[in-house]
Amino acid sequence: MNNLLVMPLLIPLCTAVLLLFLKRNIVLQRSLSLIGLLLHAATSFMIVYQVHNEGIQTLHMGGWAPPYGIVFVADSLASLLVAATSIAGFFCLIYSFQSIGEERERFYYYPLFQFLLVGVSGSFLTGDLFNLFVCFEVMLISSYALIVLGGTKRQLRETLKYMLINILSSTLFVASVAYLYGVTGTLNMAHLSIRIAEMQQGGILNAIAVLLMIVFAMKAGLFLFFWLPGSYSAPPAAVAALFGALLTKVGVYALIRSFTLLFYHEPSISQGLIGWMAGATIVLGSIGAIAFSDVRRILNYNVIISVGFIAYGLSAATRAGWDGAVFYLIHDMTAKALLFILGGIIVQLAGTSNLKEMGGMIRRYPLVGWMFFVVSLAVAGIPPLSGFAGKLLILQGGLEAKQYVLAALSLLSSIVVLYSLLRIFIAAFWGEEKPCPEGTGERSIVARSAVAAAGGLFVLIVAMGLGSEWVYGLVEQAGHTLYTPSQYIESVLKER
Repeated sequence: MNNLLVMPLLIPLCTAVLLLFLKRNIVLQRSLSLIGLLLHAATSFMIVYQVHNEGIQTLHMGGWAPPYGIVFVADSLASLLVAATSIAGFFCLIYSFQSIGEERERFYYYPLFQFLLVGVSGSFLTGDLFNLFVCFEVMLISSYALIVLGGTKRQLRETLKYMLINILSSTLFVASVAYLYGVTGTLNMAHLSIRIAEMQQGGILNAIAVLLMIVFAMKAGLFLFFWLPGSYSAPPAAVAALFGALLTKVGVYALIRSFTLLFYHEPSISQGLIGWMAGATIVLGSIGAIAFSDVRRILNYNVIISVGFIAYGLSAATRAGWDGAVFYLIHDMTAKALLFILGGIIVQLAGTSNLKEMGGMIRRYPLVGWMFFVVSLAVAGIPPLSGFAGKLLILQGGLEAKQYVLAALSLLSSIVVLYSLLRIFIAAFWGEEKPCPEGTGERSIVARSAVAAAGGLFVLIVAMGLGSEWVYGLVEQAGHTLYTPSQYIESVLKER
């Protein structure tokens, strides 16, 4: 057993509780939040190192032998995603310091930030389906408060929509868990995998699999994404960056874990339905990305496209496809955090999110402009940046699975992604500089902390691209675990 596995939950949880008593001291809140994120990152990377060198790590809380009790499991996929969470969270926190505003900081912004990290980290590390639901709820309750924090009419409207869709999905999640327990008698994921294989996944198990697919698709923004563009546009840029980097990825992770470990015996569900949903998501997300002239909306639809692309890799059910899905998932967590931070800076400098009212900012802010240009290339999958290797592997896996239509849609979506982001770059930075829209006053001055946050993520994106062979060494181990679920099962149940 490895007691280190609980630290990515325990550190932000203790930090959040401590911050609740420091409402009036903003400077101390910032300092303690930053220290908490650094400790979270340190333990996350230690877990990655242990998993890479020693194999899958487990922790059985209270000493209960599996499949009883609460179990945390860190395989290569979970450990890499927790590490990516700490990186995205760290830079989003730095961006928050000068962008979120003191009014929100005094109303428990930093405790809510930490509670959200508890839910995200727990979702990746739990080895039990019911505890996955609990961690989802911790994450969602924090996100409800973060979306509405500030109390504008738009935030209240979008929060209601966001809450209703997630209450519905959570209700379906509880029902699915209850049905699954009634049929199999267990909720431990490793034990579930054995039970489902013994029962040959037919009839009621297929119905439960589809129900869970709907739940996780709603949370990931896969096909059922109608709530996402508005909900992610309502909160401040720092919150939107955190959401764009992390929240949908938890739903994607749940899909990957469920249909590589539990319900992989019926290809018509794990490949057919997910593949169909991936294709529809890519098409509809691409339409949205080119239909709007609002920076926030364009970035939100790019989140949707990336979810569809990762789901395409999952549906391929080949080693290359799953390796690519993991690689692109890690890339997307960091790239989307950077993209939303830069988008927030652009909106702040222009005084508007409407592309038609922007222009000429390259003269004053060349660093921001060229960082946005490079990350646009990375998100589109242009070599040698970080998005290229993942997209190449996913396309290879899709071609091996003979999913030619999805491969064509994915290639076209890359062109759409590049076009939609270059529209922002050209509109905001080229041409003549335009005055601020009426009523917005003078142009804002971008804070150094915001540029530092963007710069740190920018260096990481470039390094992941240039060092993609080294990153693939970690990703390949995760893909191997997904492709051979017996490794996960044996590691969790070895003490049984």
